[in-house]
Amino acid sequence: MIAAWTGEQVRAAETPFLERGEGPALMRRAAHGLALACAERLRARRGHVRGARVVVLAGTGNNGGDGLWAGAELARRGAAVLAVAVGDRLHPEGAAALAAAGGRVLAAGDGDPARAAGHVLGADLVLDAVLGTGARGGLRGPAAELVRAVLDRWPRDGGPVVVACDVPSGVAADTGAVAGPVLPADLTVTFAGAKAGLLLPPGERWCGEVRTVPIGIEHALPEPALRRLERDDAAALWPRPGAASHKYSRGVVGVVAGSPTYPGAALMCTRAAVDSGAGMVRHLGDAATRSLVCLTSPEVVASEDHPDAVHVQAWVVGPGAVGDDAQESRTDAVLAGPLPAVVDAGALAAAARAAADGALGPGKVLTPHAGELAQVLAWLAALGDGGEAPDREAVEAEPARWARAAAEATGAVVVLKGATTLVAAPDGTLLSQADGSPWLATAGSGDTLAGIMGTALAGCAEEPDAFAAAGEWARGDARLAVAAALAVAVHGWASRLEGLGPVPPTALSANVRTVLRFGR
Repeated sequence: MIAAWTGEQVRAAETPFLERGEGPALMRRAAHGLALACAERLRARRGHVRGARVVVLAGTGNNGGDGLWAGAELARRGAAVLAVAVGDRLHPEGAAALAAAGGRVLAAGDGDPARAAGHVLGADLVLDAVLGTGARGGLRGPAAELVRAVLDRWPRDGGPVVVACDVPSGVAADTGAVAGPVLPADLTVTFAGAKAGLLLPPGERWCGEVRTVPIGIEHALPEPALRRLERDDAAALWPRPGAASHKYSRGVVGVVAGSPTYPGAALMCTRAAVDSGAGMVRHLGDAATRSLVCLTSPEVVASEDHPDAVHVQAWVVGPGAVGDDAQESRTDAVLAGPLPAVVDAGALAAAARAAADGALGPGKVLTPHAGELAQVLAWLAALGDGGEAPDREAVEAEPARWARAAAEATGAVVVLKGATTLVAAPDGTLLSQADGSPWLATAGSGDTLAGIMGTALAGCAEEPDAFAAAGEWARGDARLAVAAALAVAVHGWASRLEGLGPVPPTALSANVRTVLRFGR
C-alpha cells in the first residue's frame, strides 16, 4: 500500500528534529538521495555522470538548498553544474557547497529569460528545486517567466530529463492543485513520505515516477492523509470464499438497473457482479430487461419484486434505471433503506434529494464523475444544504476538495471517477487509485464498475472487520471506502490485462475473473 501525507504533516513531524539542531543532517540525507536518483538517470541517458550538463533551478528556501547540495554532489562526480537562481537569494550553505564543488550560478532575473531557458534546454538533466511543500500558489516572477520560456521552446523529441525535488514546482503538495506553469517531471524524488499532491489529480500528471527517500523522521509521521491500494493489498483483502462458505454467506448483490430505454446497463452491471464473484446476483426490473439479463447471465435471479421483498447484503442502483416509474420507486426504497448500496448514474439525483431531506440511509456509496459531482453539489445547495456549488471545471481543478465536501454533505462514501479515481469517506478517509487504461473512458464502463463494486460491498457488508488486515483505519464504516477502492483497482487492472487498447465493458467483465485469480 502506498501512503501519502500532507506537507503540513511532514513539516510537523520534522519540527522536533529541527529544534534539536538536526536540520542540516536531514537536508544532507535528502540531498544525497536526490543526487543518487539524478546520477541513476544520467547513467541511463548517457552512460556516466562525468561530463553531464546539469541545471539546478534553485528557489530561495530549503527546497532550493536540497537542490544545491545535490548539485554539489553531482559536481564532485564530474558533472558540469549550473544553478539558476530564480529568486533574490540562495540557500547560503547549499550555495557555498556548490561553489566549493566547482558549480556555477546564474541569476534568472538578470536580462532575458531566454538566456536561462537556453541553458535549461541544453542540459542533460534539470533539477527542479524552486518550490517545496510550504509553497502557496504557483510559480511567480522570474521563475514563472523562465518555465514558460522553456515550455515554449521544448523540443518535440528529446529534451533534458527533469527531476523534481519533493514536488514539481507549482503542484500543491497537499491537494495536487496546479497554479501557473509547471515543468513536467520525469521523476519526483520526495522525502520522508510521499506527499498527497503527488497522488492526486490534476497534479500527479506532472510528477512522473515518484520515489521516496527516507531521511530519518519516518517513525514520527502520523496516520497518512491518503492511501493507494496495490496488487498485494487487493490479493489480501478481496472477499473470497472459504471451505464453509455458501452462496448466501459469500454476499448477495441486488441490482436495480436497466429500463426499457437502457436495458444494456442491466446486462453489464449484473454480468460484472457475477464475474467478480458474488454468491448470488438478484436483478429487479421490467420483464423485457429481465429476459435479456437471464439470457446473457442465467446465474442471475431476476424478478419484478420491490427491494423490501428480497434479501440481499448490498445493492447497486441507478445504471440505466431512468424514465421508469417502477425502477425509480425501487431506487428510492434502496436509498432510504439500511443496507449498503452503490449509487450510480440515474440514482444520483435521487440520492442528493434524499441527503438534503435527511433520508439517505447509511452505507451508501455514490459514484459520480466530475460533471455528475458538480450536479450533486448543485442539487444539495439548491435543496437547502447551504454548501457551495462548483462547476465541472472547478471540480476537476480540486477534485479531492469537492469529493470530501460531497462526502461530508451527504454522509456517504463518494467515488469521484476519472483517470485517477478518488474515494472519500465522511470520516475523512481518502484513497486514490490510478490503475485504469485511458480506454476505460467509454459507455458502459461505469455500469461494469458498479457491478464489481456491488460484489465488494456485499462481501464486507456484514463484517465490520472484513478489511482489518489493512490496519485499524480500515475497520468499521471505513471498510465501505476500502471496498469501493478495491473495486476501482480491479476494474482498472482488468482494463490493462491485455495491454493498452480498446476494452469493451463486456470483455472487461470477463477480464475481471482473470485479475481476481491472485497468485495464480
